[in-house]
Amino acid sequence: MELAVRTITAEEHRRFNAAQPSVSFLQTPAWGEVKSEWKAESVGWFDELDPDGGPVGAGLVLYRQLPRVKKYLAYLPEGPNIDWLGGNVHSWLLPLAAHLRKAGAFGIRVGPPVVARRWGAETVKRAIADERISRLSEAVPDEVQHKVTALRQALRDLGWHPPDEDEGFAAGQPRFVFQLPLEGETPESLLAGMNQLWRRNIKKADKAGVVVTQGERDDLAAFHPLYVETAERDHFTPRPLSYFETMWDALRAEDPDRIRLYLAHHEGDLVAATTWVRVGRHAWYSYGASSTAKRDVRGSNAVQWRMMRDALEAGADVYDLRGITEGLEADDPHLGLIQFKVGTGGQAVELLGEWDLPLNPLLYRAFDVYMKHR
Repeated sequence: MELAVRTITAEEHRRFNAAQPSVSFLQTPAWGEVKSEWKAESVGWFDELDPDGGPVGAGLVLYRQLPRVKKYLAYLPEGPNIDWLGGNVHSWLLPLAAHLRKAGAFGIRVGPPVVARRWGAETVKRAIADERISRLSEAVPDEVQHKVTALRQALRDLGWHPPDEDEGFAAGQPRFVFQLPLEGETPESLLAGMNQLWRRNIKKADKAGVVVTQGERDDLAAFHPLYVETAERDHFTPRPLSYFETMWDALRAEDPDRIRLYLAHHEGDLVAATTWVRVGRHAWYSYGASSTAKRDVRGSNAVQWRMMRDALEAGADVYDLRGITEGLEADDPHLGLIQFKVGTGGQAVELLGEWDLPLNPLLYRAFDVYMKHR
């Protein structure tokens, strides 16, 4: 195919996404409305030898402007949705770079939705217990996608490179995530696959009378104070309530079941709350909150268990618990997060990660400095 990239409408983009098994919710037109501080554009790849055909690939581009200069970083989080492993990535990325250069981009960042390696729960647990292993990438994986090696080299040959990463959660989307496969599972088999602590905590929450329900938009006002409390306890900067209201409105307008809010109550007290997002056969745990009080009733386990079962009922093949870091040493501040997620019996997954293409190296470096010091 000889491919060309051009702007497509949000409706064309939605139709393309609906025909895929799944795409990241960060690659939906609705996400462009959520990220209001960025300018958004939907782009499509077209086969020039088939002028009447629809797009054969698509992506959401978010443009972040460089201060005082009408030049942009063009960012495609967890995208675009193209044939990354077909062996001809240049035919997809060269027309993308040409299109974005014309749009004023000084640099491009993509996040190929490509799995490089997987580690099962037992492998991760053994790695945590092994004092010789300090990072997940040092453990022998259970699955390796060998085509990724060729893709990495092809990207480098085209001038792309991974952005610099700091320790912990670097800017952008995480390279390591934790996923629970759902295909062929039942609630009983999922529960059996969890570790003893998870099963005990789910049972404890049920015995304590924790009740998990789906909330509506108005319930975001109850979720948000608990989320702020969680941010203060875990030392991250919370987003305002208006962000979640915008997210709810934009995603629900695209699909009435795109986003859900779950609330876990114990004797009338809100003890945990989460947001759940689904596109096709992929469901994500996106935001979570829990109270410091009444932690012993295990509301967080109860709400996660409800979301897993609902994802299974909705036809999802994957329940995605999102990012983890790869540090496995006992004093790593993020180790507890990995241990919590590994208890579900799922898999640690390494994605190809984000890659940058500087179109104007000087402006690209200036933007990098700005982002690090703002």
